[in-house]
Amino acid sequence: MRPVQREVALGNPPTIEPEDWDLNPPVDVVCVGAGPAAAMLLERIVASHARDTPELPLRIRLVDPYPPGGGRIWRRSQSPLLKLNSMLRDVAFFTDASCHIEGPVAPGPSLAEWVQGVREGEIPIPDGADELLLREIALIADDEFPTRRLNNAYLGWALTESLDRAEHSLRASWVADTVVAVDESRGSLGQHLVHLESGSTLAADVVVYALGHNGADLSADSASLTSFARRHGLTYVAPAFTADVDFSLIDAGADVIVRGMGLAAIDLAVLLAEGRGGVFTRATDGSLSYEPSGNEPVLHFASRRGVPYRSKITSQVVGAKVQLEYLGAQFHEAIASRTEPLDFDRDVWPLIAADLVTGYYRELFTGHPDRVLGDWDSFGPRLREILARGDRGEEALASLVQESVPDPRDRFDLASFEYPLRFAAHGEAKPNCAVSTGVSAEGSGGSARTVHERVRAHIVEDLRLRTQPENSATQALFLTGLYAFLSIAEVKPEQWNALSRTHSLPRRWANTFSYLASGPPGHRLEELVALADAGVVRFLGGDVVLEADETLGVFRAEGYAVTSEQQRAEVNARTLIDAWLPEAQAAVSDNTLLRRLVAQRTVHELTVVDERTGALATTGQIEARSDGSLPGSYRQFALGPFVAGLTGGAFTRPGLNSLPFRVHDRCSRAVLAAATAVYDEDNGAIQELVTSTGVGAA
Repeated sequence: MRPVQREVALGNPPTIEPEDWDLNPPVDVVCVGAGPAAAMLLERIVASHARDTPELPLRIRLVDPYPPGGGRIWRRSQSPLLKLNSMLRDVAFFTDASCHIEGPVAPGPSLAEWVQGVREGEIPIPDGADELLLREIALIADDEFPTRRLNNAYLGWALTESLDRAEHSLRASWVADTVVAVDESRGSLGQHLVHLESGSTLAADVVVYALGHNGADLSADSASLTSFARRHGLTYVAPAFTADVDFSLIDAGADVIVRGMGLAAIDLAVLLAEGRGGVFTRATDGSLSYEPSGNEPVLHFASRRGVPYRSKITSQVVGAKVQLEYLGAQFHEAIASRTEPLDFDRDVWPLIAADLVTGYYRELFTGHPDRVLGDWDSFGPRLREILARGDRGEEALASLVQESVPDPRDRFDLASFEYPLRFAAHGEAKPNCAVSTGVSAEGSGGSARTVHERVRAHIVEDLRLRTQPENSATQALFLTGLYAFLSIAEVKPEQWNALSRTHSLPRRWANTFSYLASGPPGHRLEELVALADAGVVRFLGGDVVLEADETLGVFRAEGYAVTSEQQRAEVNARTLIDAWLPEAQAAVSDNTLLRRLVAQRTVHELTVVDERTGALATTGQIEARSDGSLPGSYRQFALGPFVAGLTGGAFTRPGLNSLPFRVHDRCSRAVLAAATAVYDEDNGAIQELVTSTGVGAA
């Protein structure tokens, strides 16, 4: 006999179904998933429902095997070593005065304010908090990076707080189960049937898919590597969520090739080093060292860039206000009446590049006038004139920067910023990029002689640029990139051409933005340097080439970097880890429901015709309207990483009119509109029945 799912009421109301619902049946909304996106959507539904439709009886069920708020990715039961890549002060669940939304702004505490409230006794201590969590709440500073477990506690509290604000006519519950199928019903009074893994079924007038991150079938490359590993008795770990991977099969001292140097790779280093008993120690001079436990493998890191994502920034802007010069209101006015589709690479990337260069130098000139020759009033117009030339202005830009910015380490060049190992560093023998902010070889005690030294020196220099207050131009660079991301996200999907929608936006732009703005905390990169100095980590460089050597029965990786000469590094290993997240592809997802929805055509992968070739292209993500509604499906909605388009994630930064708030607000209002239509249909049908039969008449 299959178990019956567990259903738990959420919020203060003591019952799931008030007695008055017997006479006034509620509209049923089932949300598949209970992670941050679902929780923030529910907060927006509660806020708009209370203001606009308080008389609407609404029953909302969140279906997820993991407790609501954190969901699977942000669950409490994960290593306390794993952290957010956002500072405490930069995490918010509730809308604020900066938000431009149709729904009501309903302020609440940010993560930092919530922590302060718990400290002062104004907010209860989280249920089930252990000694580690209580210590973190007591000691963490606003500019430090919280653990995922602390974020889980905040998200769970925020969801409860949101529901405590709900009208009596709205009830919510958590169903601890997994949705495996949804039968779509059409027509007046029809309901969807939501099938659960336990064998139970829920009826739903409205369905929202908030499935979050899922895995996927092996790619052709991963399948080939898996087969090779089996034939030769090797270990291969395909792309996965680091917290879910069992690393126990990786032996101490084993050479391990790690492809990828993003956040997943940083988490992997944490779990295989400190997670195996090693200890970091900070000396009185501030330097960090690592004492191995002896249980660590040797991690050989390589990737396309060959360097980690840029460190999170802890400095503050001290000069002129950061603003967009090229992608602001005038950009949206210019494209409003445009009939030709936008091409990201041709029409928008040059504007992004111009904004990034402008944002960086505006802060350098206005915030640090002692480090430049001249002032922004004279430099700015000359910069604008040169940027207007596009590629034809590269030499003029290099000349302007050289004559105006004496210290090469204060100069910014986008090409070498994106791919630093392809350019000579300052102090190296072949400075082939005159305005590069590439690495300083001084970080490794002179010119880098090996690829490993070059990467180490780059990380040291990146930390200097992004964690010290005198380098606030990098904070302006980050904010400019963030504002550009928000601006580009407002362009309607149909305004882009096929290449932009299926490649340039979800891959090139998303990757560049993540490299610029979504890197690890600075202390994680300090730890990476300490691990390198302790021999636990080795750097192979960029433009990595991987070979599955059938003759020797090993994996071979080779990387590259420009040092005083062009250098290569290589290693053979019996273990390979692909350290990045699985792509969000609906049709090959490991989520049974998502695959079924594609198969039964409830959802449709975004497929765009390339107007130049006539070929079809797709990202594997599904198509949804700007309000989350699914084209061709009846009262069904979707939001999250498996939906095509730029969404900005789940929780977000306060005070920035952040994109997730707008996405969730639009979807919540569409869900409420659909629920209201159901309620009106039901009441109309009941009234028609009363009129025709006389039932209930006096």
